[in-house]
Amino acid sequence: MTDELFRDDATLLTCSATVVAQEEGGAILDRTVAYPLGGGQAGDSGFLVAGEARWRFGDTRKSKQHPGGILHLVEGALPAVGTVVEVQVDAAKRDAHRRFHTATHLLCALLPYSVDGCSITESYARLDFHTDAPFDKAAIEAGLARLVAEAHAVNHRWISEAELDANPGLVRSMSVQPPRGLGRIRVIEVEGVDLQPCGGTHVRNTAEIGALVVTKIEKKSAMTRRVVLGFAP
Repeated sequence: MTDELFRDDATLLTCSATVVAQEEGGAILDRTVAYPLGGGQAGDSGFLVAGEARWRFGDTRKSKQHPGGILHLVEGALPAVGTVVEVQVDAAKRDAHRRFHTATHLLCALLPYSVDGCSITESYARLDFHTDAPFDKAAIEAGLARLVAEAHAVNHRWISEAELDANPGLVRSMSVQPPRGLGRIRVIEVEGVDLQPCGGTHVRNTAEIGALVVTKIEKKSAMTRRVVLGFAP
């Protein structure tokens, strides 16, 4: 089991850790600040450092062979089991993920439809909404700009699975359901704007997102409308 330090503090970019296993070209650590691919958000990349030795990991995934383990996909030879390393996450990529992921919560608040697809990378954020309603690009951009400028605090907290069952409307996604079996569910609250289960990394205030643009609105099917966001130049 890897201790997921990023869950409680998405601003952490480094930590000390020990290699506890090897798997599929990667190293599993006892703790990490690197977010693994999941919930539509891309995995982090960066370096594992031990003295003069450096191992670049190009992606981070959930382990298939070690339940609860997080796999750092290392390029080349792997650090040996027992090696103490410093995990260094790519700061620019993490910053983009945090800003874009929080922006998708604002988009959900503006467009009150179920979400049936999501992708968050360092260059764009995409949400697919289950609706046949037409979307107005200018209105969406204006709404996003307003919510960013209003500087809403962004917090996370944990609720029980029973609390989620009592409030099924909190789940907006049709394609990704909150993980079960741990007894608690992590929720992200954009104060006064949005509240929903989410395991991703976020900014602490909507003002940190910066200026956004809608780069594309697309009809993907009779009941799917796609919105793609980018950062303003």
